[in-house]
Amino acid sequence: MSRTVLLVEDDRELRATLREALQVEGHSVLAAASLADARLLARQALASDALDLVLLDLGLPDGDGSQLLAELRSRPGLPLIVISARSDEEGKVALLDAGADDYLVKPFSLAELLARLRVAWRHRGRHVAPALTRIEVGGLCVDLPAHRVTRDGREVHLTPTEFRLLARLVRQAGQVVTHRQLLADVWGVSFVEHTHYLRLYMGQLRAKLEDEPGDPQLLLTEPGIGYRLADPGV
Repeated sequence: MSRTVLLVEDDRELRATLREALQVEGHSVLAAASLADARLLARQALASDALDLVLLDLGLPDGDGSQLLAELRSRPGLPLIVISARSDEEGKVALLDAGADDYLVKPFSLAELLARLRVAWRHRGRHVAPALTRIEVGGLCVDLPAHRVTRDGREVHLTPTEFRLLARLVRQAGQVVTHRQLLADVWGVSFVEHTHYLRLYMGQLRAKLEDEPGDPQLLLTEPGIGYRLADPGV
């Protein structure tokens, strides 16, 4: 199940890396580079009950991330994990006492970060299993972390949008993903009525990945509902 994560990190490269890792896991990401942006995104997401966790850097250009921690503590059940280069024990203890669920000192591995997220959710009774990130079905091999797609051993180049669409189907391989889910996750919630985008990009994916694009065996249509990637277990 997809969760929405607010990522507050002013380092552009790290923010991009973390955002991509979270998206590979199937999560929606709201990314902020400043305290002001984080406050705005948090307020909007909480208003629609669409925020499941906050990853919070401390050293932001317009203030300290601990200010946002204090503001969000009034929201019960919202996990918050601090990610910071500050490693002094006293500071870590103070933030944990102030309500942070966890504290990771930079640099940290992506695997550890993702595990800490799952632990934070599990402590609130929300089980989130590791996402399916590599799949082989019918000669098609998709490795999401490596951004690599092959067909019968031959590497296939996909555009960024084509890859995001395929990745969304991979994460629920064998299950139908509705038109609205695909549009929201790949293009954004403001595009949920633009079904012509799906038809166009699904046609492009089939042209690159199917033996017979007109008779697809991998990227299947569920009429009136959505699309699904063929079940790798069949």
